[in-house]
Amino acid sequence: MLPPNVVLLAAAFNIVGTSTYVIATLRGRTKPNRVTWLLWAVAPLIAFAAELGEGVGLRSITTFMVGFGPLLVFVASLVNRDSYWEISRFDKVCGAISVVALVLWGITRVGNVAISLSIVADLVAGIPTVAKAYRRPETEDHRAFLCAAISAGISLLTIADWRFATVAFPIYILVFAGLLAVLIRFPRLRPARVRASSPEPEPV
Repeated sequence: MLPPNVVLLAAAFNIVGTSTYVIATLRGRTKPNRVTWLLWAVAPLIAFAAELGEGVGLRSITTFMVGFGPLLVFVASLVNRDSYWEISRFDKVCGAISVVALVLWGITRVGNVAISLSIVADLVAGIPTVAKAYRRPETEDHRAFLCAAISAGISLLTIADWRFATVAFPIYILVFAGLLAVLIRFPRLRPARVRASSPEPEPV
C-alpha cells in the first residue's frame, strides 16, 4: 500500500490530462459532447460530497478532480464554438437517464447510494462519448482518459480499508477511462467494416 499523500500525485495526473484536453478543445482539435462533459462534472462532484460524508478523507480528492476536470472542458467547449458536437436524440436520452439518477440520489441522501447512483449517472452520461470515440476517434484525445485511469489506479494503491465508499468510484474510473483511452488510441482495433464507414479525419 502506498502512503495516502500519494493521491496528490494521482491528482497531478488528472491535472495534466485535463490540461491537454482543454487546450485541444480550445484549438478545435477535439469535439467534446457537451451533455457528456457537463454530467461528467456533476456526477463525480456529488460522489465527492458523498465520500466526504462517509469519511473517505484525502483520497476523495481523486473523485473531486474527476469532476472538476470535465467542468473545465465543458467551459472550454463553450468558449470555442468550433469544438461543438451536435447533440443527438441518443445523447439527450442518456443525459435524461443520468439526471434521473442524480435526482434519485437527492431523494435518498444515503452516502453509498449516492456513490452508486453517481456512478450510474456518470456511466450513462458517458455512453455518447464512448460511441463517438468508437466511430470517430479523431475527435477525441486519449491522453486525458489515460491520465484519469492512471490517477484512479494510483488512488487504489493508497487504500488500506477496502470498502465500497473508498473503492467504488476509483475502480469505475480506472475501467471506464481505460476503455476510452484504448478506443481512441488504437482505432484499428475496431472491426474493418466500422473503420470503412467512418469519415476521414477533419483537418486541424
